[in-house]
Amino acid sequence: MHRFVRPLVLTALAACCGAAFAAAPSDQPQGKLPRWAMPESYQLDFKVDPKQKDFTGTTTIKLKLAQASDHIWLHGRELKVSKVTITDAAGKAHAGKYVEVAPKEGVVRIDLGGKLVPQQLTVAIDYSAPLNQQLQGLYGVSHEGQPYAMTQMEPISARFAFPGFDEPSFKTPFDLRLTIPSDDVGIANTKQVKEDPADQGWKTLTFARTQPLPTYLVAFGVGPWDVVKGPSISPTEFRTQATDLRGIAAKGEGHRMEHVLSETPTIIHTLENYYGFGYPFDKLDLLAAPDFSAGAMENAGLVTFRDWLLLLDKDSAANYVRGSFNVNAHELAHQWTGDTVTMGWWDDLWLNEAFATWMQQKVTEKVHPEYRADLDRVRGAQGAMNNDSLVSARKIRQEITGNGDIETAFDGITYQKGASVLGMFEGYVGEATFQKGMRAYIHDHQFGNATANDLVASIAKAAGKGEDFQRAFKSFLNQSGVPYVQTKLSQEGGKTVLHLSQSRYLPTGSSGDDKRVWGVPVCVRYGTADGNKISCELLDKAQGSMVLEGASKPTWVMPNANASGYYRFSVNRADLDGLGKQAGKLSDAEQLAYADGVSAGFNHGELNAAEALAALKPLAASKTREVATAPFHQVDWIYHNLATTDAQRARIEQWVKDAYLPQLQQLGYHRKAGEADGDSLMRNALAESLALDYKLPEARAELLKQGDAALKPKADGRLDLAAADSDLLGAALGVAVQEHGKPAVDALIAELPKTSDPAQRNAMLAGLSAVKEGADAGRVRDYALSKEVKVGEMAALLRGGRDTQAGRDAMWQWSVANYDKIVARTGSFAGGRLPSMMGGGGCSTADADRLQAFFKPRLKDVTGAERGLAQTSEATLLCAALKAKQDPAAILR
Repeated sequence: MHRFVRPLVLTALAACCGAAFAAAPSDQPQGKLPRWAMPESYQLDFKVDPKQKDFTGTTTIKLKLAQASDHIWLHGRELKVSKVTITDAAGKAHAGKYVEVAPKEGVVRIDLGGKLVPQQLTVAIDYSAPLNQQLQGLYGVSHEGQPYAMTQMEPISARFAFPGFDEPSFKTPFDLRLTIPSDDVGIANTKQVKEDPADQGWKTLTFARTQPLPTYLVAFGVGPWDVVKGPSISPTEFRTQATDLRGIAAKGEGHRMEHVLSETPTIIHTLENYYGFGYPFDKLDLLAAPDFSAGAMENAGLVTFRDWLLLLDKDSAANYVRGSFNVNAHELAHQWTGDTVTMGWWDDLWLNEAFATWMQQKVTEKVHPEYRADLDRVRGAQGAMNNDSLVSARKIRQEITGNGDIETAFDGITYQKGASVLGMFEGYVGEATFQKGMRAYIHDHQFGNATANDLVASIAKAAGKGEDFQRAFKSFLNQSGVPYVQTKLSQEGGKTVLHLSQSRYLPTGSSGDDKRVWGVPVCVRYGTADGNKISCELLDKAQGSMVLEGASKPTWVMPNANASGYYRFSVNRADLDGLGKQAGKLSDAEQLAYADGVSAGFNHGELNAAEALAALKPLAASKTREVATAPFHQVDWIYHNLATTDAQRARIEQWVKDAYLPQLQQLGYHRKAGEADGDSLMRNALAESLALDYKLPEARAELLKQGDAALKPKADGRLDLAAADSDLLGAALGVAVQEHGKPAVDALIAELPKTSDPAQRNAMLAGLSAVKEGADAGRVRDYALSKEVKVGEMAALLRGGRDTQAGRDAMWQWSVANYDKIVARTGSFAGGRLPSMMGGGGCSTADADRLQAFFKPRLKDVTGAERGLAQTSEATLLCAALKAKQDPAAILR
């Protein structure tokens, strides 16, 4: 609703719903709802037919009124309320009134019909609402023409589905009933306990009462679902009965859930053993959503996923198989950190997401060590550092000033930085001690809420640490930024001393203040006569030092041993050269830290392009994919933003060819029988980069063969997508689209609506997004707005074409022309990503200026866009500043 017509709408509502009070209450909440009205339980009744545009519901809330009042506050959005009934403690019922006070935010006042004394009340609200079309609340989707209705309540979308206290600290039990068409299937958080006939063609399903949950974890779905029984999750010392496990998928897809169901019991057992606390809900369903706004969602007992994460075949691409396990482990970790113990408010979202990310990595390391979750943690932290280097970066514990701050909190700072900080302090106190603190935290706050202070105090108690430890931990939670640890070796009195200093890491062109101090657990690896050692120090002042006992003379220093610290480091040129010579002797994680150190030095202005390329070159020979591809990010930036002549671009292309083409040719362009999934992932990463980013003819020729084979129609007229290697299908189609243009684009656009397989759809979307700039690119962008492309798939079509200024300009012009359509289709949850989607990748002041000019007048219309604008603009200006500082001629040195 447009904000300028809101007063007229409220007047109309008051007129249609009865006489307004002479004076409206003046205590309208601006953030959290007041605590003098506390819900104690909900009865939710829904009547849902996925084939219809609307649904109806009755929400009955038992609550405690703790102070005399003639009204209460709660949430509801786009609900058409027909009746409100207030029942007092004596059982007497009378009419109430539902008033939308802030429709855009979803703040609602229930007038109680007179001032009531403190007591237990029951509030029943009858309403109807549309099935949401933006993947929020209770929304409608379809699969192969069959309609479904399902939910996504997080973070603040439960208010689209039912009126209630839509905040995480209001945890109560829920009783749910679904009245649905007789031939549909209904599923929810808990087991179904009853089925009754309803009106002709309808049935009513009753589900068991839930454990106390916040509104954002309520979940259910209606449609012709396949329900697949998985292996029971056997009892353990922490859980005395077996737990039922099922897979839920769109009709005809259930048979593809066998793999994920087979992996799930081991994940649950691993989590139970760590937390010392049994899986807390009465069953576990994993649902493959036909369309979804997030990657997955940890609803208690009914976990929902993007379908490609669950629907796997024997020849599924390695990245899908590995991604399936990792995301499943993340969401199941939430059943303890998030569902059993829930953050008190959204400023502590990290208590959910950082812990689930950190715990998923522990589970993966234990169950599938070959997946290298230890390296995922390092790469995730480094990705977060790029954002955390912005002055506009969020804190882990970011103050919430409005709904936009809630919606933009789901980012790399919350997830990856938070997980890295947890891992760093786990390393500092020891794994067993940290586990003891975590077990106490879960047991002490089970089925309730907790804050950061609760968690830090629990770890400190287990470790026998005092205020110094808590201050150090909180220094990473309560301030933004990346510590920049600078090291300098010296010989003093016959001892090797490493001098340390810290400041805030700020890239070239930043306007930030670098004078900032954290409590940093600094661990360094250094050379000794017989190998190497590790020494650690808690650096909680601007400067410090440590003696490197037994150091060789001369020695070398890796300033972030095991890459366990959330910080960047700086060493002088000579020490960097010495470290580079040791790169092959460092662990894989430390080689990633070394790569980040090189990039940090380049972005800080301490290294030029030639020096950065030379320092990164040794990593390319690694057989570990994560290490070998670590240089790509920095090399890509130099190639696309700094190289200005054919000679400079050719120099980088030759660097890439020399570094990577032999390894790609050795791997070949097809998966071999029985090969490790790491080889499949390496092949995919190298082939995609060499063929599409650097356009090496050798790689493009091989992928074009596969792309042409995939685009060749079969006897039935369908494309032969299985003709290409499943890992390379997206890249192969991308090369074919670039080489053939319109015929390839036509073929993929015609095939997409005929294809329900999510992996093949993703590959076709990737192929279309690689289109060259021009009329075909405009057509692909227009196609992103069509109903043939799912809402959750739009971004895949719009992420291409940003590596040239011409491509960025075309994307910008199209986005401006179609802005209202984009917003209407994606909804408020995507608001924070809009500036990046429209103007991301820019590298000039002009790019930043047009972003600001377009979005500033529109910031109040889309929640979250303000932070997205600040960060995208700052990143654009920093790119421009680095480009101005670095000398392109250095590429040829």
